[in-house]
Amino acid sequence: MGLLVESLGLEQFRNFLRREVRFSPTTTILVGRNAVGKTNTVEALQMLTAGASFRHPAPSQLVLAGRDRARIGARLVGDGRVVDVACDITPQRRQFSRNGKRCQAADMPTSLMSVLFCPDDLSLVKRGGSFRRAELDGFGCQAAVGYSKLLAAYTRAVEQRNRLLKDGVPDPSLLSAWDSSVALGGATLLQARQRLFGRLREKILEVYGSIAGGEQLDCAYHSTVCDDPLALSRDDLADIFLERLDEARQDDLRRQQTTVGPHRDDIAFSIDGRDARGFGSQGQQRSAALALKMAEVLVSEDVTGARPLLLLDDVMSELDEARRQSVMEFAQSGIQTVVTTTNLGYFSDELLSRSKVVEFGG
Repeated sequence: MGLLVESLGLEQFRNFLRREVRFSPTTTILVGRNAVGKTNTVEALQMLTAGASFRHPAPSQLVLAGRDRARIGARLVGDGRVVDVACDITPQRRQFSRNGKRCQAADMPTSLMSVLFCPDDLSLVKRGGSFRRAELDGFGCQAAVGYSKLLAAYTRAVEQRNRLLKDGVPDPSLLSAWDSSVALGGATLLQARQRLFGRLREKILEVYGSIAGGEQLDCAYHSTVCDDPLALSRDDLADIFLERLDEARQDDLRRQQTTVGPHRDDIAFSIDGRDARGFGSQGQQRSAALALKMAEVLVSEDVTGARPLLLLDDVMSELDEARRQSVMEFAQSGIQTVVTTTNLGYFSDELLSRSKVVEFGG
């Protein structure tokens, strides 16, 4: 079964002086008007499971105005275990812990993973490639051990190379040294990302077929390095990457940035053979985004053997009735789900009778 969130405590976090929320093992609906703390509650749950917030706040933004520290903590239960996870926050830093022992943010998903779906995600298909890369990398950091280290190492290498490009590269050998670092780190990251995408793609197509009957969705990973990174060894891929960097060097010098590599890759969606970004309707694009999020839940279960926590922040108002029904039917298939809303009318009486409703007021 895996772990479930039993309770969450918030102290001097965001707009809360002190608040405790207890959760159903199935569906918990947080209801209240805007700006009363529902999304802040979801953010705390995400931090304690994913180790990061979708808002990317500075630590100081997490502390209640006029206070010098905050704390969030959750009790996870299941499989005969009790795990207490927490994060102590000052305006300068965040410190995570599990059962009272310090740990890193990247360690948090090893207790319980989470998948967040918020209104911005509905436009994932039509937004720029950086958003799709961030989505895949964010999931990878939770689902794959070591992925976050690969991503951080590659990002640092690209940043150092870009700094040399902006400084004018007084010594070409310096740039060549960073080319090697970027190529090796990029090859390692690219193969990890491709393996993860391959698992997601299978589930994305399956889920889309169930929520948009009759239409055929496809998605593909477009690499700027080579067409099939997984067909090569890591070292051979790194050699090809080096060749691409050499070919692009003059353009990179002119633009003062690295123009090839995983940080420039993209994921393309097509529906019935046509580019979903350029030709898909809003409904089709939203269905594709839904399918991606649902696929993340299913792959999480495949990877860990347990279902993740599903966080649905204010998406019900953005979906039509058919898609709301698809999402909630999926959530009811044994997944602990936390939903925020301003309107309980989006949910059937039958669903409400089986859910825990928590009111947020004031």
